[in-house]
Amino acid sequence: MFKKLAGITSALALTLGLAACGSEETGSSSDSIGEQLDYEIVGIDPGAGIMDLTINEVLPGYGLDKWEVVEGSGSAMTAALKKAYDKEEPIIITGWSPHWKFASFDLKYLEDPKGLYGGAEDVNTIVRQGLKEDHPDAHKLLDQFNWEPEHIETVMNLIQEGNDPADAAAQWVSENEELVSKWTEGVNKASGEELKLLYVAWDDVIASTHVVENVLESVGYEVKLMQVDAGPMWAGIADGSGDAMVGAWLPTTHANYYAEYEGKFEDLGPNLTGTKLGLVVPAYMDIDSIEDLKE
Repeated sequence: MFKKLAGITSALALTLGLAACGSEETGSSSDSIGEQLDYEIVGIDPGAGIMDLTINEVLPGYGLDKWEVVEGSGSAMTAALKKAYDKEEPIIITGWSPHWKFASFDLKYLEDPKGLYGGAEDVNTIVRQGLKEDHPDAHKLLDQFNWEPEHIETVMNLIQEGNDPADAAAQWVSENEELVSKWTEGVNKASGEELKLLYVAWDDVIASTHVVENVLESVGYEVKLMQVDAGPMWAGIADGSGDAMVGAWLPTTHANYYAEYEGKFEDLGPNLTGTKLGLVVPAYMDIDSIEDLKE
């Protein structure tokens, strides 16, 4: 299987020094984009589906044999992006939306003429088996939770501006009572029963999980948040150690986990639609398609 994956050391080095990519040390502007970037795409954590898709489908599908994806994290990726963007130097990242970076930077997706990244994804709510019987009102609220990309992006931007995720969620909930009332319609008041929400440290999932925590607590539940990696998140719902998650990206990003644990959880369907995956670059870069990376 085609697999090009640089290690954590490369990711850290990239975060600290990628912005030099347009300097004398790494090549002039007359060099190809691959030469300017040492044929590196800035990725996120290795458990993310976009990493597997980029490494095993997109790069070989476009014949990008020289290119590799640098393993890191979402925060390392955005740090590298900001460093390069501030100096108007080239960078390519694995990207997805909704994400606050599109509000903070002028970015564009590279066209994917072969459609290897697939169409728009949904973000689903997944709960453990038996939740409906044990906590029917929590199940009802989670089943009714649904919002739009602009809603989650508002929360993400508040967090990015320095607000604590819980405070950002509380502010958004207070400013969107009409929408939130649709989630709590028909939900009876709880009496302090504990619920465990599992989530990964992705900006969008942090935002959505804290909003749901706030609303569940407003109807009387005691909510415990547990940050884990993607694999343990799915395993926790499947084995019942966690009650719910609201950050299941499907059908692509978490496809392997969905298939592995199918039958051991309840899928309540999308809480957010219209998401997107792909390779992202600053708008000032003179490339428009993934095919432009092939020399």
